[in-house]
Amino acid sequence: MGLLTFSINVTLDGCVDHQEGIADDETTAFFTRLMNEGGAMLWGRVTYEMMESYWPTVARGDVEASPAIRDWAVKLENKPKYVVSSTRKDYRWNNTRHVVGDLRSEIQKLKDATPAGVLLGSGKLATELDRLDLIDEYMFLVQPRIVGHGPTLYQSGLPSTRRLDLVSAKPFRCGAVAMHYRRQRG
Repeated sequence: MGLLTFSINVTLDGCVDHQEGIADDETTAFFTRLMNEGGAMLWGRVTYEMMESYWPTVARGDVEASPAIRDWAVKLENKPKYVVSSTRKDYRWNNTRHVVGDLRSEIQKLKDATPAGVLLGSGKLATELDRLDLIDEYMFLVQPRIVGHGPTLYQSGLPSTRRLDLVSAKPFRCGAVAMHYRRQRG
Protein backbone atom coordinates (compact mmCIF):
# COMPACT_ATOMS: atom_id res chain seq x y z
CA MET A 1 0.00 0.00 0.00
CA GLY A 2 1.28 3.45 -0.90
CA LEU A 3 1.16 6.51 1.27
CA LEU A 4 -0.99 9.55 0.66
CA THR A 5 1.22 12.64 1.03
CA PHE A 6 -0.26 16.13 1.16
CA SER A 7 2.19 18.57 -0.40
CA ILE A 8 1.65 22.28 -0.90
CA ASN A 9 3.24 25.72 -0.70
CA VAL A 10 2.21 27.54 2.48
CA THR A 11 3.19 30.96 3.79
CA LEU A 12 4.11 31.58 7.43
CA ASP A 13 0.56 32.80 8.10
CA GLY A 14 -1.00 29.70 6.50
CA CYS A 15 -1.92 31.04 3.07
CA VAL A 16 -2.00 28.42 0.30
CA ASP A 17 -2.64 30.79 -2.62
CA HIS A 18 -0.49 29.37 -5.44
CA GLN A 19 0.55 32.88 -6.48
CA GLU A 20 2.25 33.54 -3.13
CA GLY A 21 4.99 30.92 -3.43
CA ILE A 22 8.52 31.27 -4.78
CA ALA A 23 8.86 29.25 -7.99
CA ASP A 24 12.59 29.27 -8.69
CA ASP A 25 14.66 26.39 -10.05
CA GLU A 26 15.42 25.02 -6.56
CA THR A 27 11.79 24.92 -5.38
CA THR A 28 10.65 23.54 -8.73
CA ALA A 29 13.29 20.79 -8.51
CA PHE A 30 11.96 19.95 -5.04
CA PHE A 31 8.42 19.45 -6.35
CA THR A 32 9.72 17.58 -9.42
CA ARG A 33 11.59 15.16 -7.14
CA LEU A 34 8.43 14.61 -5.07
CA MET A 35 6.44 13.94 -8.21
CA ASN A 36 9.10 11.56 -9.55
CA GLU A 37 9.12 9.56 -6.32
CA GLY A 38 5.32 9.26 -6.22
CA GLY A 39 3.15 7.04 -8.33
CA ALA A 40 0.27 9.45 -8.99
CA MET A 41 -1.05 12.97 -8.46
CA LEU A 42 -4.41 13.70 -6.77
CA TRP A 43 -6.31 16.97 -7.02
CA GLY A 44 -9.72 18.49 -6.57
CA ARG A 45 -11.43 19.98 -9.61
CA VAL A 46 -10.37 23.59 -9.01
CA THR A 47 -6.69 22.72 -8.66
CA TYR A 48 -6.89 20.33 -11.60
CA GLU A 49 -8.39 22.99 -13.86
CA MET A 50 -5.74 25.51 -12.83
CA MET A 51 -2.99 22.96 -13.60
CA GLU A 52 -4.64 21.79 -16.84
CA SER A 53 -4.91 25.36 -18.15
CA TYR A 54 -1.16 25.97 -17.95
CA TRP A 55 1.19 22.98 -17.65
CA PRO A 56 0.38 21.19 -20.93
CA THR A 57 1.31 24.39 -22.79
CA VAL A 58 4.69 24.44 -21.00
CA ALA A 59 5.26 20.75 -21.76
CA ARG A 60 4.57 21.38 -25.48
CA GLY A 61 6.97 24.33 -25.52
CA ASP A 62 4.23 26.90 -26.25
CA VAL A 63 5.32 28.94 -23.22
CA GLU A 64 8.86 30.11 -22.51
CA ALA A 65 10.16 28.42 -19.35
CA SER A 66 13.41 27.56 -17.60
CA PRO A 67 14.74 24.01 -18.01
CA ALA A 68 13.61 23.15 -14.43
CA ILE A 69 10.06 24.37 -15.10
CA ARG A 70 9.90 22.55 -18.45
CA ASP A 71 11.20 19.35 -16.80
CA TRP A 72 8.38 19.54 -14.23
CA ALA A 73 5.79 20.11 -16.99
CA VAL A 74 6.99 17.23 -19.18
CA LYS A 75 7.06 14.80 -16.25
CA LEU A 76 3.64 15.98 -15.07
CA GLU A 77 2.25 15.39 -18.56
CA ASN A 78 3.01 11.68 -18.27
CA LYS A 79 2.23 11.18 -14.56
CA PRO A 80 -1.10 9.52 -13.68
CA LYS A 81 -3.48 12.22 -12.45
CA TYR A 82 -6.64 11.61 -10.42
CA VAL A 83 -9.37 14.21 -9.92
CA VAL A 84 -12.13 14.32 -7.32
CA SER A 85 -15.11 16.25 -8.66
CA SER A 86 -18.86 16.03 -8.37
CA THR A 87 -19.42 18.48 -11.24
CA ARG A 88 -16.92 17.64 -13.97
CA LYS A 89 -16.96 14.31 -15.79
CA ASP A 90 -14.68 14.61 -18.84
CA TYR A 91 -10.91 15.01 -18.64
CA ARG A 92 -8.82 15.49 -21.79
CA TRP A 93 -5.42 16.02 -20.18
CA ASN A 94 -3.12 13.06 -20.72
CA ASN A 95 -3.33 10.27 -18.08
CA THR A 96 -6.21 11.83 -16.12
CA ARG A 97 -8.81 9.72 -14.34
CA HIS A 98 -11.96 10.77 -12.51
CA VAL A 99 -12.44 9.51 -8.94
CA VAL A 100 -16.07 8.43 -8.63
CA GLY A 101 -17.93 6.90 -5.71
CA ASP A 102 -17.44 6.90 -1.96
CA LEU A 103 -14.45 9.16 -1.26
CA ARG A 104 -13.02 7.08 1.59
CA SER A 105 -13.14 3.78 -0.25
CA GLU A 106 -12.01 5.16 -3.62
CA ILE A 107 -8.98 6.97 -2.19
CA GLN A 108 -8.07 3.91 -0.12
CA LYS A 109 -8.25 1.81 -3.31
CA LEU A 110 -6.01 4.35 -5.05
CA LYS A 111 -3.48 4.17 -2.21
CA ASP A 112 -3.59 0.36 -2.27
CA ALA A 113 -3.05 0.30 -6.04
CA THR A 114 -0.18 2.83 -5.98
CA PRO A 115 2.80 1.38 -4.05
CA ALA A 116 4.97 4.42 -4.85
CA GLY A 117 2.39 6.63 -3.17
CA VAL A 118 -0.02 9.37 -4.13
CA LEU A 119 0.86 13.07 -3.99
CA LEU A 120 -2.11 15.25 -2.99
CA GLY A 121 -1.91 18.92 -3.95
CA SER A 122 -5.30 20.50 -3.19
CA GLY A 123 -6.05 22.34 0.03
CA LYS A 124 -9.83 21.80 0.24
CA LEU A 125 -9.55 18.16 -0.80
CA ALA A 126 -6.79 17.65 1.78
CA THR A 127 -9.14 18.85 4.51
CA GLU A 128 -11.78 16.32 3.44
CA LEU A 129 -9.27 13.48 3.18
CA ASP A 130 -7.71 14.39 6.53
CA ARG A 131 -11.19 14.27 8.12
CA LEU A 132 -11.36 10.70 6.77
CA ASP A 133 -7.92 9.89 8.30
CA LEU A 134 -6.46 9.07 4.88
CA ILE A 135 -3.41 11.38 4.84
CA ASP A 136 -0.19 9.68 5.97
CA GLU A 137 2.45 12.36 5.39
CA TYR A 138 2.76 16.11 4.87
CA MET A 139 5.38 17.85 2.73
CA PHE A 140 4.99 21.59 3.15
CA LEU A 141 7.19 24.09 1.39
CA VAL A 142 6.98 26.91 3.93
CA GLN A 143 7.42 30.22 2.15
CA PRO A 144 9.23 33.14 3.86
CA ARG A 145 6.22 35.41 3.53
CA ILE A 146 3.31 36.75 5.56
CA VAL A 147 0.59 37.70 3.11
CA GLY A 148 -2.43 38.46 5.27
CA HIS A 149 -5.05 36.79 3.07
CA GLY A 150 -6.44 33.38 2.20
CA PRO A 151 -7.19 30.75 1.29
CA THR A 152 -5.53 29.22 4.30
CA LEU A 153 -4.45 25.73 5.26
CA TYR A 154 -7.35 23.78 6.83
CA GLN A 155 -9.54 26.87 6.64
CA SER A 156 -12.73 24.91 7.38
CA GLY A 157 -11.18 23.06 10.31
CA LEU A 158 -10.59 19.49 11.44
CA PRO A 159 -12.42 17.50 14.12
CA SER A 160 -9.25 16.95 16.17
CA THR A 161 -5.56 17.78 16.39
CA ARG A 162 -3.18 15.86 14.12
CA ARG A 163 0.03 14.85 15.91
CA LEU A 164 3.00 14.66 13.56
CA ASP A 165 6.60 13.47 13.70
CA LEU A 166 9.22 15.54 11.93
CA VAL A 167 10.99 13.46 9.27
CA SER A 168 13.15 16.23 7.82
CA ALA A 169 13.56 19.97 7.35
CA LYS A 170 15.57 21.41 4.47
CA PRO A 171 16.20 25.15 4.00
CA PHE A 172 16.43 26.56 0.48
CA ARG A 173 18.49 29.51 -0.75
CA CYS A 174 15.34 31.60 -1.28
CA GLY A 175 14.44 31.28 2.41
CA ALA A 176 11.73 28.64 2.00
CA VAL A 177 11.96 25.50 4.14
CA ALA A 178 10.76 22.05 3.04
CA MET A 179 9.10 20.42 6.05
CA HIS A 180 8.37 16.68 5.91
CA TYR A 181 6.10 15.27 8.62
CA ARG A 182 4.63 11.80 9.18
CA ARG A 183 1.28 11.38 10.90
CA GLN A 184 1.40 9.68 14.30
CA ARG A 185 -1.02 6.75 14.40
CA GLY A 186 -2.52 5.21 17.51
